[in-house]
Parts: sequence; C-alpha cells; structure tokens
Amino acid sequence: MAPRLKERYRNEIAPALMKEFEMTNPMAVPKLEKIILNMGLGDAHSNPKQLEAARNELAIVTGQLSVVTRAKKSIAAFKLREGMQIGAMVTLRGDRMYEFLDRLLNAVLPRIRDFRGVSPDSFDGRGNYTLGVREQLIFPEIDFAKVDKVRGMNISIVTTAKSDEEGRALLRHLGMPFRK
Repeated sequence: MAPRLKERYRNEIAPALMKEFEMTNPMAVPKLEKIILNMGLGDAHSNPKQLEAARNELAIVTGQLSVVTRAKKSIAAFKLREGMQIGAMVTLRGDRMYEFLDRLLNAVLPRIRDFRGVSPDSFDGRGNYTLGVREQLIFPEIDFAKVDKVRGMNISIVTTAKSDEEGRALLRHLGMPFRK
C-alpha cells in the first residue's frame, strides 16, 4: 500500500502544480527526490558512545540505518583530523521518504513549543529546502528517558524543482507550514 502523502501527490498535487505553472509535460512537475537527515556531533571523536547514541536515534526516527560521516579536512582549531568520525546521516527515498515527511508535517512540527511555522527563506536557489531542528525529542518515537544528551539535526528536502518558487509551491501543497 502506498503512503497517503504519495497518493495525494499523484492525485491532487501534481495536477494542481501543472495548472499553476502551466506545464504540459507531466514529467516536468516538481516532485520530492530524497530527504536527508544529518546529525553533526562536534565531540564524536572524543566520545564514541555519543556517535552510537546518535546513530540509534536516527535509526528509530527514520526506520533506516545511518551512515557515519567523516571529516573531509583537518582543522587544528577544532582538534579535527581528516577522516575522523564527526556525525551521522540518513538518506530517505521512495515510500520511507513520504512516510517520514507525513510524520514530520503532521506529528513532529506541531509538537515544537511556540511553533509559528517554518521559515520560507531556507531554500537554496534550486528548489531544495533545509530545516534545522534544535532537539531530537520532538520526534514521538524517541524515548525521553533513554536520551543522554539533546542533539539537533538538519533535515534537507531535495526536490526536482528548477527554482525556489516551484519548490515552495510543491512543499506548500504537501502541507509544509510556512510562516506568513
């Protein structure tokens, strides 16, 4: 069974976007490509248990194993050497991506205290959107008692949109609560 957000995209959102941007080719309609969750840990090289805890939390939230990210360059001021483990990331595609976005929009974002919507300015110029989350505790899957440290994460939503305007329209139709 296909996720409900995917069905809604096929039946309602894609035709609405075709009409809105006056497209004739249905393959030109912007769609979600992937969602990347990245958790950077500054002190992962000194405390490997924190990296393991972060990987477990990402696995609980996404239902998929995470990959360890490593430093590309050495930076002496941060006591960082090339190749050191500095974080974890997960790339979601297909049905898992739609399921995660549905949970993010309907269950997670409303749980943020004093939430007034997400910034409409976080697009990169090519229709991709990045959202920063300050704590992982807003996800209902994470057990509050088992968390040793509050960590933030970046959620990047990659689309096939050619401009920020198309990407914003796609996310607005999907239900992203943009600030007015």
